[in-house]
Amino acid sequence: MAERGCPLEAVPLPPEVRESLAELELELSEGDITQKGYEKKRAKLLAHCVPLAQGVDPSLQAESRTSGSLQATAPAAKQQKPRPSNARDERFRSDVHTEAVQAALAKYKERKMPMPSKRRSVLAHAPVGACTPPDTSSASEDEGSLRQPGQLASTPLQSCPSVEPWLDQVIQGSSTSSSASSTSSHPGGKPAAAPAGPVAHARIADLHSAPPDVTTGLVQHQHAHRERPQLASVRGVPRGCGGSVLETAGGVPVNSRVSSKIQQLLNTLKRPKRPPLKEFFVDDFEELLEVQQPDPSQPKPEGSQMVVLKGEPPATGTDWPPSLLAALQQWGTTQPKAPCLTALDTAGKAICTLTYGKLWSRSLKLSYTLLNKLTSKNEPLLKPGDRVALVFPNSNPVAFMVAFYGCLLAGLVPVPIEVPLTRKDAGSQQVGFLLGSCGITLALTTDACQKGLPKAQTGEVATFKGWPPLTWLLVDGKHLTKPPRDWLPPARDSGTGPAYIEYKTSKEGSTVGVAVPHASLLAQCRALTQACGFSEAETLTNVLDFKRDAGLWHGVLTSVLNRMHVVSIPYALMKANPLSWIQKVCAYKARAALVKSRDMHWSLLAQRGQRDVSLSSLRMLIVADGANPWSISSCDAFLNVFQSRGLRPEVICPCASSPEALTVAIRRPPDLGGPPPRRAVLSMSGLSHGVIRVDAEEKLSVLTVQDVGQVMPGANVCVVKVEGTPYLCKTDEVGEICVNSSATATAYYGLLGITKNVFETVPVTAGGAPVSDRPFTRTGLLGFIGPDDLVFVVGKLDGLMVVGVRRHNADDIVATALAVEPMKFVYRGRVAVFSVPVLREDRIVLVAEQRPDASEEDSFRWMSRVLQAVDSIHQVGVYCLALVPANTLPKAPLGGIHISETKQRFLEGMLHPCNVLMCPHMCVTNLPKPRQKQPEVGPASMIVGNLVAGKRIAQASGRELAHLEDSDQARKFLFLPDVLRWRAHTTPEHPLFLLLNAKGTVTSTATCIQLHKKAERVAAALTEKAQLSAGAHVALVYPPGLDLIAAFYGCLYCGCVPVTVRPPHPQNLATTLPTVKMIVEVSKSTCVLTTQPIVRLLRSKEAAAAVDVRTWPTILDTDDIPKKKVASIFRPPSPDVLAYLDFSVSTTGILAGVKMSHAATSALCRSIKLQCELYPSRQIAICLDPYCGLGFALWCLCSVYSGHQSVLVPPPELESNVSLWLWAVSQYRARVTFCSYSVMEMCARGLGAQTAVLRTKGVDLSCVRTCMVVAEERPRIALTQSFSKLFRDLGLPARAVSTTFGCRVNVAICLQGTAGPDPTTVYVDMRALRHDRVRLVERGSPHSLPLTESGKILPGVKVIIAHTETRGPLGDSHLGEIWVSSPHNATGYYTVYGEEGLHADHFSARLSFGDTQTVWARTGFLGFLRRTELTDASGERHDALYVVGSLDETLELRGMRYHPIDIETSVIRAHRSIAECAVFTWTNLLVVVVELDGLEQDALDLVALVTNVVLEEHHLVVGVVVIVDPGVVPINSRGEKQRMHLRDGFLADQLDPIYVAYNM
Repeated sequence: MAERGCPLEAVPLPPEVRESLAELELELSEGDITQKGYEKKRAKLLAHCVPLAQGVDPSLQAESRTSGSLQATAPAAKQQKPRPSNARDERFRSDVHTEAVQAALAKYKERKMPMPSKRRSVLAHAPVGACTPPDTSSASEDEGSLRQPGQLASTPLQSCPSVEPWLDQVIQGSSTSSSASSTSSHPGGKPAAAPAGPVAHARIADLHSAPPDVTTGLVQHQHAHRERPQLASVRGVPRGCGGSVLETAGGVPVNSRVSSKIQQLLNTLKRPKRPPLKEFFVDDFEELLEVQQPDPSQPKPEGSQMVVLKGEPPATGTDWPPSLLAALQQWGTTQPKAPCLTALDTAGKAICTLTYGKLWSRSLKLSYTLLNKLTSKNEPLLKPGDRVALVFPNSNPVAFMVAFYGCLLAGLVPVPIEVPLTRKDAGSQQVGFLLGSCGITLALTTDACQKGLPKAQTGEVATFKGWPPLTWLLVDGKHLTKPPRDWLPPARDSGTGPAYIEYKTSKEGSTVGVAVPHASLLAQCRALTQACGFSEAETLTNVLDFKRDAGLWHGVLTSVLNRMHVVSIPYALMKANPLSWIQKVCAYKARAALVKSRDMHWSLLAQRGQRDVSLSSLRMLIVADGANPWSISSCDAFLNVFQSRGLRPEVICPCASSPEALTVAIRRPPDLGGPPPRRAVLSMSGLSHGVIRVDAEEKLSVLTVQDVGQVMPGANVCVVKVEGTPYLCKTDEVGEICVNSSATATAYYGLLGITKNVFETVPVTAGGAPVSDRPFTRTGLLGFIGPDDLVFVVGKLDGLMVVGVRRHNADDIVATALAVEPMKFVYRGRVAVFSVPVLREDRIVLVAEQRPDASEEDSFRWMSRVLQAVDSIHQVGVYCLALVPANTLPKAPLGGIHISETKQRFLEGMLHPCNVLMCPHMCVTNLPKPRQKQPEVGPASMIVGNLVAGKRIAQASGRELAHLEDSDQARKFLFLPDVLRWRAHTTPEHPLFLLLNAKGTVTSTATCIQLHKKAERVAAALTEKAQLSAGAHVALVYPPGLDLIAAFYGCLYCGCVPVTVRPPHPQNLATTLPTVKMIVEVSKSTCVLTTQPIVRLLRSKEAAAAVDVRTWPTILDTDDIPKKKVASIFRPPSPDVLAYLDFSVSTTGILAGVKMSHAATSALCRSIKLQCELYPSRQIAICLDPYCGLGFALWCLCSVYSGHQSVLVPPPELESNVSLWLWAVSQYRARVTFCSYSVMEMCARGLGAQTAVLRTKGVDLSCVRTCMVVAEERPRIALTQSFSKLFRDLGLPARAVSTTFGCRVNVAICLQGTAGPDPTTVYVDMRALRHDRVRLVERGSPHSLPLTESGKILPGVKVIIAHTETRGPLGDSHLGEIWVSSPHNATGYYTVYGEEGLHADHFSARLSFGDTQTVWARTGFLGFLRRTELTDASGERHDALYVVGSLDETLELRGMRYHPIDIETSVIRAHRSIAECAVFTWTNLLVVVVELDGLEQDALDLVALVTNVVLEEHHLVVGVVVIVDPGVVPINSRGEKQRMHLRDGFLADQLDPIYVAYNM
């Protein structure tokens, strides 16, 4: 329709051309011809009319009544298919509107938006072509410009000389950290201040510069590369580091689909956000949301204040029966043969005609049965005034009418509801709530209907979710008892109680009962009779639902008052034959018909070949949803086609009604004194500000509405402001229509509060004076009073969405969406629009059902065009657009969409869309202003400020070493090789190590003498076989075990420097072997010591595919070296000689090696020994990787130094036996045990439910004094607490579990140890942390984040908190970088190229003020110290150190510093299917990767939830949401997420995501 809807609408075409066009339309809609064929034939037909069509003024089209029916006849589904329908569906038809949308879209050049990528399997029904091909077309210039550094970088790393010149050039520039978001990872650092180490560090994918910030324009990129070099660090990516990764630019393969998508996304974001906002921001923790200021130029109402509009007086002097039941009795006894109601079957045959006599006798019979035959415990089941549910299908009006009048006669209150089809109907629970609140115990239904209800196993009707227990009574004649001859019911058709209750579903989805009293019922029937001029014995065809609303008022109630004959047309017949109602009007010569605009629309599509129908008998065609702004086009098109079949224009009578006010207004035919009909062409922009402006210039965004006639007889109507006090509106202002009349409902049953608001409103004038002494009822309709006192309705309160300061109607947005090439991709009438609150404002969500034959690209294009159209016509952004598979949206009873249920599913992540487009960048305009960095306070002022405030400087230290130890012993134990020899001499048989396998059996042990002898053999082999001299570097590539320990001491015995390296994984050589090779090369190892199986692996064919195996240094296998003694054991000349190198890959992907001297090594062992009270008689259990950091020290060093026995549990063994570690702790009665987070998580996940089984196996953890988690991160409180709770049953003491803290510069800063106070927990404000501040809050307060201290500071260790930029000391409870001074600090990074700058910066930093003499090492972690109320062993008050997170990992976004773990925690909470999450930034976009633990079909539900939660909790807009399989987020051996590796994998398109959503 996009191409077809243009300027022919208003051109009068000859009738024969019009008919042929309509036939063509139908052929196209039913698939009988192709689009191409259709266009050809259409062009032919119109050939001779085209000259007429040029230059038509569009304003004429808006005014023209004959708005071409041809375009209105949108293709319908084939006749046989059930037709979707809705109270809000087919009415969205306006060809003027379609044209407006096309014109609006033409203004947008086809901006290419990045299309989401989706895995094939996600959607069963996606066509073959739906998979996105790698999109290279838009790889932008930027990526091209990146290639030169890329090629430079791709020189193989081995050839160091060729790398060097480039490195020199790089080092001189400034440094950028691993992610482009945090420009300098240690803010304020000197050019070479990137923290995580140095150039030993080697980063693979970042030898080239950081990706350009493509949001700032594309010109400077060539220069950008010279200015933003990267530290020549090789990233230890466990992925092939052949040339392939390095040939990419900026970490991005140039043909990468991802990068070009992101490029497109950034291009679409370059348009500045509308509207301009007043900018304010208070630089405090309160991040104030922007408040949108009203635009001074926005239209304001200028008219005078309206006056209350009075309807004509009620007719007097007519001999109406005194009540409805009196009328029924009168007609039932005096005119028993008169037809009352004809019911049709789905073929259109009359199956039953109910006469007035039958209606009277059957209703009497039912009322007698209800009052006299239903008992429980000899009490009558029902008393007059009780409520009864009426459950009847739409195909059985006869039974419904009998039941309704039977209840009225018995003095009971009928509550008609829909037939529940399944136990999970949309909104069914709410209906149950209504039944419960009405106290309903009895439901009336028919035999046939009861058979179709869902049954329980007993054969009884099932209990529906949320429903009260019901007794079901069948109203078929055979189940009822005939009353005695003279029995008359105790009719109570006066009084204030309700006559009946109609259900109504509110915008939020709750169902309420609207109570209509007897007096109102009668007044409504009389008013309708007067307004419509109904006369006795007239025939009315009714297409509407007879259970509620206009269908009930006209077809069941008013008809009986006037002894009319109603022909009821069931919904199923309309679906099978949309013309049926017209045929029945013709057949029964009906004088009145009651329809909705969709019924008129359907009949247009089906009228081909029906030459013989005539509508000349009609005097009133009542359009029940005439209040819908979009009904006008259906009315126009219908008149256009059927005027030639006898339909007179004045017959069409739109009306407006609401459940609360019943009929509000109806257009009268001229013979009943109605004024001529009017229409208004209103500016959409004016309406959004609540102002009526007749639109002259802007032809695009207009709404054409027709009047809904005059107010009802006896009613007073006014229009009041929607929000706040009900002030009267001005004459040119849109407000809510209020009615005061005796014919309205009076209450929401049982809900006094909202009843008062709605049914007892007192409108007041601008001066505050009430306009009437009688209360008004709010109708929920938005509109105004036009000329001739005609009522105009422009929307409903339920569909109103307030975005910023403007109001939009859901129906208008649906109409705009449908005008965008409507019929090709989505089903008309299956579109839902609603708003959800995000960040304190309503955001618009549009959900539509996608046709199964629409391809991904087409749907995506349609979605992006809808965004543009809505943006252009309504000046509002759509926050989320979702397409769901056909027939999956929850249905309302009559086939429409259940909006509130759809909204609920969207918010709960249960909608299961197949396509999603989020546009938070366009819509969310109320984010707080980005934080402006204030000029920093100098370090001196900081100290003075703290002194004045009475705050101490944040400095703390462990116990003094001097007091703790005999200095001789310390001198004796300066070198570990000496210690081992001494132990082998004095306690040769004392066991030091036990190694367990997965079965828990001891595979090998080492006593002091055994370890000494093994070490001697290794030393001999190194000096004789490998001919190494002292100082040579040796790589130890061993699985966790005793060979590793022996090889380590062997190296020390001959003066070599050992480097422990994790062996490659045989199943994953391609990613793990390059890291091994890199460490061997970067550490300049001249020999590799290992076992036979690993030697074979290193030289295998598979290894050759991953690395160049010819360049390995000498490889020695130590499995069967000869038993030889070493001639003399090497003794280092001074304690500062290098003992070993410690290499590890940080979470930011940086490989850093640190140097540990002999002095530092023995000092480390001494501190740990003192803190944990380790003696030769102790046993400790260790379940850690032995390759770096504290894990290595505990595994290889401490037992030899302290003489305690270590039970070694290799973490890989837990994969086949999760309980191994806990079993070992229990078996060996270990008081102290160490593990990693990954081990703890495995135990919590794998053994959580098996504590009882473990207890029967004898696992008892009551021996544990301390269980320490070795980590280099913020403590994971949730995990440690759940671990403590889970294993409390096995005797684990509540206070035992604690964490440690170490980092590259010092592997052990804090350890809980065995003495000292328990770790404390504080709650800090997460928003304050973003501003680099600490604000302590109460537990449970909003935005609170729990932090627990990372153990006690070790003996001999001093810690201070320094400002990240000024390097001045900070006060207590201030956030800064943790600096450490201790005898066991590492002595520096092991750098290949003698990086002195880095060394000085990280390992010998000095404060800029205060104590400037002490040399500190910078840890690269943010944290704070806080003095607690607790006392430590020495009686001093205890200082707790809280680690907040690594500086390298932080994301600098919007001027604030975010810790990824905080965003990830929010995301994981958003939906139960999110198993894991990782976030990183790329070119200023936040990328969120979530692991889906559920069905792939549910993947797209997560996109909106993730976007919402990050906006709400962190005020950040997510740029890309990537949904992947479980296990994709890489985690290292310490259990830390490798976010940078994930980032590289994403940019190189290696994640195989289920879905990638690019948020606009």
